[in-house]
Amino acid sequence: MGWTWRYEDTAGAAVDSDDAPIAENFPTQGDAETWLGETWRELLDCGVDAVSLLEDGRTVYGPMSLHAE
Repeated sequence: MGWTWRYEDTAGAAVDSDDAPIAENFPTQGDAETWLGETWRELLDCGVDAVSLLEDGRTVYGPMSLHAE
């Protein structure tokens, strides 16, 4: 399965947005994190408030807010 991102709202519920970029299955954690660094603003604009990083379906970390502190 690899590494992927789960999109979440402020309450931690999963967000499915047709407008949000697709978080593919990435071969490495670094690839997934680089992709997020390039697309987090677009995700925020599509209604995603936070993300969690998953490896083979297991949560590695998160939720991590996309909002500025």
